[in-house]
Amino acid sequence: MSLRLAQLRTWIARHHAVAADTCRFEPVAGDASLRGYCRVYLPDGSTRMLMDAPPELEDSHAFVAIGRHWRAVGLPVPAIHAIDLDLGFLELDDLGDDSLHHHFDDADSARRGTDQAIDLLLRLQRLASPAELPPYSAAFLEEEMERFPDWGLGRWLELETPACWADTKRHLLARIATLPEVAVHRDFDAMNLMLVDGELALIDFQGALAGPLGYDLISLLRGRYQRWSRTEMDRWIADFHRRSQADFGTRLPDAAAFRAAVEAIGAQRQLKILGQFCRLCLRDGKPRYLDWLPHFYAQLDAGLEALPELAEFHAWLRETYHPAMQVRLARHHAEQAYAKGASA
Repeated sequence: MSLRLAQLRTWIARHHAVAADTCRFEPVAGDASLRGYCRVYLPDGSTRMLMDAPPELEDSHAFVAIGRHWRAVGLPVPAIHAIDLDLGFLELDDLGDDSLHHHFDDADSARRGTDQAIDLLLRLQRLASPAELPPYSAAFLEEEMERFPDWGLGRWLELETPACWADTKRHLLARIATLPEVAVHRDFDAMNLMLVDGELALIDFQGALAGPLGYDLISLLRGRYQRWSRTEMDRWIADFHRRSQADFGTRLPDAAAFRAAVEAIGAQRQLKILGQFCRLCLRDGKPRYLDWLPHFYAQLDAGLEALPELAEFHAWLRETYHPAMQVRLARHHAEQAYAKGASA
């Protein structure tokens, strides 16, 4: 047993006043961060989820503050039962393993799940105060986009940044700036929505910020597990616009401008991801994230079709970036296969 796991076992046993050897632990798949998770089976038969976030690597203060605030206003987030931020241990409700993406195996169930998730998103935007969160500033949005030329082009593909990049960023940021500010989860993805007794609950909300309306919507619609048609995308975005009018009134752009702004947020997010997943491989030793690049490129390609002002950048992606990415991915997979064979 590792020293860290031994500390965690001692900590949770002391909290529940039971012997450490009566607690059984089961690792749970984590996320792209440096946090770890495990399920603990307690002697009385109950279970809890334990978060292991070493304080020198992960700051859990935001998770605690957001979790407490959102739960207090009636949002479905796990209760926090014990905290030791010096050690980096948290004890949470165990929401099970049934995340929404497990129900995206066919288009009809994916549509139903998406509708249910959007209902929860509207609750989040109405109940959670953006004043409780740090701002999702234009500078931060731009810094995230810069991960694409830095890690996705220069470091991974050894490609020059296109001449139209600065204009592309300016256009996206200007579109995004037209939207009202709300509490933004920032990873509102089917994998982070847990089904508990038929209702959805939110996890992985520690990165929430006060940001643009529609960010979480496009994160869901152009997420990891489904690629929707233009018709379906337009229907969901238009319906979300209609349902948001009562909350935002004249601060809400008209339907056409809202659609363009939401797709601009989507493009910003896909560019961030295309760079960040390369960074996870090159810096953090997590090459599995590269396998998602074609999917998120396809989501970016589809979203840019709604932004004709970015035609030059869109054409560069199709003619230069995409072919280079395919060649580099093929080489990467061949290298991985060779390394696996050599170690066998």
